[in-house]
Amino acid sequence: MAATIKDIARLANVSHTTVSRALNNSPLIKEVTKRKIMEIAREVNYIPNYNAKSLVLQRSHTIGLFFTSISTGTSSSFFAATIRGVNSVVGIGYNLFVRGIDDYEDFSTIHRKRFDGIILMSQSDADNEFIEHVLEQNIPLVVLNRLIPGGHFVNIVSNDREGSREAGRYLIEQGHERIAIIEGIKGFKSTEQRRAGFLEAIEQSGKMVPQEYQIAGDYTTESGHQAMRQLLQLQTPPTAVFCSNDDMAIGAMNAAYALGYKVPEDVSVIGFDDINFARYTNPALTTVKRPVEQISAHGAEKIMERIEEDANREELIFLETALMERQSAAARSGS
Repeated sequence: MAATIKDIARLANVSHTTVSRALNNSPLIKEVTKRKIMEIAREVNYIPNYNAKSLVLQRSHTIGLFFTSISTGTSSSFFAATIRGVNSVVGIGYNLFVRGIDDYEDFSTIHRKRFDGIILMSQSDADNEFIEHVLEQNIPLVVLNRLIPGGHFVNIVSNDREGSREAGRYLIEQGHERIAIIEGIKGFKSTEQRRAGFLEAIEQSGKMVPQEYQIAGDYTTESGHQAMRQLLQLQTPPTAVFCSNDDMAIGAMNAAYALGYKVPEDVSVIGFDDINFARYTNPALTTVKRPVEQISAHGAEKIMERIEEDANREELIFLETALMERQSAAARSGS
C-alpha cells in the first residue's frame, strides 16, 4: 500500500499540514524540518498524487511568471536571471508558467482555477490592466521591478534612480565633463528612473548633458553598439557613457573597439544590472548592481507565502543597488 502524507507525519512527529507544506517547498517551514520530511518521504517511497491534491485543495499547482513582454525590451540576461531566482524557490510541486502579457488579446484564460499565484515582472504602466484583472480574480499577486503604491499585493523594487545617480556622480568624480547616456525603451519605468537619476547627478555638479549625448536604445546589445557608434562619430565625442543596462554597455564597448577607441583610456563605460557576464568582459564592466535574481527569489518566497495564507494584503519591499567598480571606467586624463 502506497505511503501517504499522514504516514510521513506520524514518522516525523509533525502535523500533516507541516508535511504538505514541506513537500511543496513552503518558505514557512524551517529548512531542518523540510530536509527531515523529504528524507522520510524518500525512505517510504512517497509518490504525490497532484490530481487528487488539486481536487481537494482546489489548486492548480501552477504559478504564473509574467513579463510585460518577452520579445520586446526584455534582454536575455534579465529574463534568465528572473527565471533563475524564481526557480530557486518554487518547488517541484508547482508548475511554472512563463508568458509575456503582450501575448494575450484578453485575459479570460487567467483565473483562480488555473493559477494559484502570479508573479509579474512589470516594466510598463501598460501592465495595469493585467494587474487589475488578476486582483479581480482574487489571485495572489507579487509585482516586481515597478513601484505601484496602493495595491493589494506584494511590490518588490530596486532603487534604480539612486543607482543611476551614483553612476553619474562616479563619472563626475573621475573628472569627466563630456558624459553621455544610452537609454532603454521609451515608456518603461526602468528607463525613466535611470535617466532621471543620471541627469540629476550631472546637473547637481553644475554640468549639462547636451541632447546629442542622449541616445535611445532598446536594452539589446545591438542597440548599445549602434548608439555608441553614433556618439563616437560626433565632432566632439563624449569621454564617458552611462548605459541603462549591461547588455547595451557590452555592445557599446564592442563598438568603441571597432572604431579604434580604447576602454577606458579613450572612453569610459558604465552599465546597469551587474549581469553574470559583466565581470568577464575585457575590461571587466563597471556597473550598478541591481539584484534581479535576489528580487525574483524574494518574489517567489512571497508568492508561496500568499498561496499558503490565501492572503492579498499590501506590502512594499525596497532592495538597494550598489556601484560595482571594475575596469571599464577610469579617471579622465587629457582633453
